[in-house]
Amino acid sequence: MSAVVGLVVAFLIMGPRPSGVEGALDVSSLPKVNAILNVGTALLLLLGFALIKNKKRELHKKIMLSAFGTSTLFLVSYVIYHWFKSGPKIYTGEWSTIYFFILISHIVLAAGILPLAMITLYRGWNSQLSQHRRIARITLPLWLYVSATGVIVYLMLYGFQL
Repeated sequence: MSAVVGLVVAFLIMGPRPSGVEGALDVSSLPKVNAILNVGTALLLLLGFALIKNKKRELHKKIMLSAFGTSTLFLVSYVIYHWFKSGPKIYTGEWSTIYFFILISHIVLAAGILPLAMITLYRGWNSQLSQHRRIARITLPLWLYVSATGVIVYLMLYGFQL
């Protein structure tokens, strides 16, 4: 399922668009929405981690599902933005090497986080706890990195316009 989602996202972003789609909808506020969703996801992930460390399993489940929900909303918003936008936002700052390192690592890891998060959530939901813990140790830091670097990319492109 995650491979299909990944291919659909790639097509929607890079594939051909019908004429008149670019700029047909004002999506200029969506980068800010995406940054807010990334902040929310990161905070939910940290809260979920704290809850499981304190053995609050049921609340942990709800918070982690909420984190997956905010990530899903981000993905929908991101696809809409890239479908309707007219051209990429160009980085014009003085830290281009750092910016491109963060951007490329963010993109590569973002592509991998979807299947990891889905497997992690599936194993937790089905009480496969030892397998869940094993993969969650990988998923959590990567998911946090993707969320945090999404915000950093936004800040480097747009500044502190929250």
